[in-house]
Amino acid sequence: MEIYVVKPGDSVDSIAQQLDANAEQIIFDNQLEYPYPLAVGQALLINRFVRNASRAITVSGYAYPFIDREVLVQTLPYLSELRVFSYGFTMEGELLPPSYGDDSRMIAQALQFGTQPILTLTPFGEDGNFNNQLINSVVNNAAYTERLIRELLETMDAKGYEGVDIDFEYILAQDRDAFSAFVRQVAEAMRASGYHTSVALAPKTSAGQAGLLYEGKDYRALGEAADHVLLMTYEWGYTYGPPMAVAPVNQVRRVVEYALTEIPAEKVDLGIPNYGYDWPLPFERGVTKATTVGNVEAVRIAVEQGAEIMFDSLAESPYFTYTANGTAHEVWFEDVRSLQAKFRLIREYNLHGCGYWQIMKWFRANWLLLHNQFYILK
Repeated sequence: MEIYVVKPGDSVDSIAQQLDANAEQIIFDNQLEYPYPLAVGQALLINRFVRNASRAITVSGYAYPFIDREVLVQTLPYLSELRVFSYGFTMEGELLPPSYGDDSRMIAQALQFGTQPILTLTPFGEDGNFNNQLINSVVNNAAYTERLIRELLETMDAKGYEGVDIDFEYILAQDRDAFSAFVRQVAEAMRASGYHTSVALAPKTSAGQAGLLYEGKDYRALGEAADHVLLMTYEWGYTYGPPMAVAPVNQVRRVVEYALTEIPAEKVDLGIPNYGYDWPLPFERGVTKATTVGNVEAVRIAVEQGAEIMFDSLAESPYFTYTANGTAHEVWFEDVRSLQAKFRLIREYNLHGCGYWQIMKWFRANWLLLHNQFYILK
């Protein structure tokens, strides 16, 4: 495989001829739409069917129960774990089923492909946001913790789940140790029943990092308690923040390097975003709201607007600007170049694997590149 960056005057046919590649394969692999226009600066995956796998990794992907069936079926061959998003719980530790639909179809399809279905547990309040009071109530009450663990095990056994992922965010600093103890208790109960436990970690770069997102997460204690962890190495660029790369590799590297001072590499999964953002300009904090875009969709916007796609060499991420209806926009997203940079980190630091937030949109070139680079453990 190789990556080709589109130049002025290029067409699919001219690129295929230049690289002695198959034009129809280029169109298919990169999800190009008829009549196959290209954007200058667009990165194309040129698939020559040469396997270049260097090592085996585990690959997980989060998905809601309403995921399109075709997207799920196409993605499952590339996943070790399908993390169903998500189960919740009450202040008293009563387990709540996903509010986004029935998860039975996802579990059955995952098992058909040899992919482990994973129950994702989140502390969502009635407003749909992370609620640290739910966390506070359960992790500080032995009876509530025991009830939640019991109902988790009953549900997993009844439905066919093979593990649990604990995705708690905005944990109060005062609950840091109680949360670590909670994860340890969950993991021990899961192991005793033949299940495994993972925990999602906010992207810290130091033990004492300030902020509600970070202070409640003890990397060392959680790494010791869980079977493996996911570094949520994305959302530098986010809905209400200023335009920038969602997962700049220079920042991702800092998180990985800190994590490895606290957690063995064989327990660490690198978080990878499967989306981008389109910001209207000028940016005004507290007012501007970005729109989430898929990676394939972002390129189509660039094509439609006649925008040239640029590539930030420090963040190793693509971006472009355009103006529509009198409003300027800035778009950052992921392409095969930015993904290649993240895959290099996995190899460089010998990490356990990677996890995608999320797999709701099909991005074929990503999965082909991943499959070329690694053997995926099932």
